[in-house]
Amino acid sequence: MPLDINEIMQILPHRYPFLLVDRVLECDPGKRIIAVKNVTMNEPFFEGHFPGHPVMPGVLIVEAMAQTAGVLIGLTTGANGRDDICYFAGIENAKFRKPVTPGDQLRFEVDVASCRRGIWEFSAKAFVHGKLAAEATIKVTYFPAPK
Repeated sequence: MPLDINEIMQILPHRYPFLLVDRVLECDPGKRIIAVKNVTMNEPFFEGHFPGHPVMPGVLIVEAMAQTAGVLIGLTTGANGRDDICYFAGIENAKFRKPVTPGDQLRFEVDVASCRRGIWEFSAKAFVHGKLAAEATIKVTYFPAPK
């Protein structure tokens, strides 16, 4: 189930410059999602991180993995960013394996590990050119809109 940026924006409340998922390539609701972010020199964070040696901040890679998880929750539950809300609830075992630089395409592979009482736990990985760039266990809380 591919999604373009307009369809992603129907699910997530994030907008430029903080929307960090460009396209969903595959999704198996309730189980797994694969999405991408095209990293360009136009990203506002590159101006200061680092001048002359641009590297995407690790915290933004983790945020992008969490946003990908949010899209998976939305596709699983029917949530949307206007009425329902997801919050980043935790991160464990984050590891950064290689720098992400302008021109790279991040490929996020996010799998549901568990879901209990509105707390979703995911195994998330980010790849560049097929090589692992970052990984983490991410927790997200989901609050459906009152009916």
